[in-house]
Amino acid sequence: MAFLSLKNNSQPCKKERSWGIGDNPVARADNLYELPDNLPAPVDDGACDHLPGMKLPSVPLMPTGGREVDLAGLPGRTVVYCYPRTGRPDREPPQGWNEIPGARGCTPQSCAFRDHHKELQSLGAAVFGLSTQTTEYQREAVERLHLPFELLSDAELVLVRKLSLPTFEIESMTLIKRLTLILFEGRIEKVFYPVFPPDRNAEEVMQWLLRERGL
Repeated sequence: MAFLSLKNNSQPCKKERSWGIGDNPVARADNLYELPDNLPAPVDDGACDHLPGMKLPSVPLMPTGGREVDLAGLPGRTVVYCYPRTGRPDREPPQGWNEIPGARGCTPQSCAFRDHHKELQSLGAAVFGLSTQTTEYQREAVERLHLPFELLSDAELVLVRKLSLPTFEIESMTLIKRLTLILFEGRIEKVFYPVFPPDRNAEEVMQWLLRERGL
């Protein structure tokens, strides 16, 4: 029997392309590809206790690939990591972003799922990211980070409300608190919440999938 290695082969989430306007590049003051030290850890407030075992409602979502995706109708096993918002190298984060428990780290989390994508596929799982950002905004992240999977937009909060996913608000944006769902045939079989640190979430998902397969 072949066993899947869980050693950390991922590379640091590095800047993928330069940003700027003309000869005057504009960059944010921090490095969004790395997690700062001493970030406040989120606590389990019970906001996802109702999700395990729930059957997903039929909600077509617009993906970055251009065809609607209905998570309720996908066959087999699907990993959906829900994140607040990816930042951009040319824009500062919202005021106080790093002080919100669990908010920082969407880019490192996405990079980790990118780096482990083939291993997750070998374990029989498809991968999607999900946020309330627009598809246009998400496409920039897919291109810059070279993500091999699609991001799904729930900008109208349809799925968020139907599943009663936990959210928070900042600067007039309603964002999903970081959580990861593992679906099987349209039903939620596992929930990771809270997720911290976010750059280790892909490995946690792989560990769970290995245990489910008895490996």
